Amino acid sequence: MRHERGRLMDKATQTELEAAAFRRLVAHLGARTDVQNIDLMVLAGFCRNCLADWYREAAAEKGIEISKDEARETIYGEPFAEWKAKHQPEATPEQLAAFAEAQKKSHG
Repeated sequence: MRHERGRLMDKATQTELEAAAFRRLVAHLGARTDVQNIDLMVLAGFCRNCLADWYREAAAEKGIEISKDEARETIYGEPFAEWKAKHQPEATPEQLAAFAEAQKKSHG
C-alpha cells in the first residue's frame, strides 16, 4: 500500500487513479489534434502510436490479444486511417530534421 499524505492508498485505488489519468491523457490528446505525432516524438519521445503500443503490450501481459489497429482506435477514438486523413498532414522538412536530431540524441 502506498501512503498519500498520511493516508493509506490500496492497490485498487491506485489503479483507479492511474486509469483516470490515462483516460484524461487520451482525451487531452484527442482534443489536441493540432499537435502532430512527430512533434510529440521530438519533444517527449512518445506519441499516440506509442501509447497504443503500450496499451496493447499491457493487454498482452494479461493474456488479452488486441490488434495494433484496435489499440490505435482506443487511443485515437476512431480508426487510425480516418484520424490520419483528417488531422495528420505530411511532415515538413523541419519536423523531419528535428525528429532525426531527436533520434540521434536518444540513441547516441
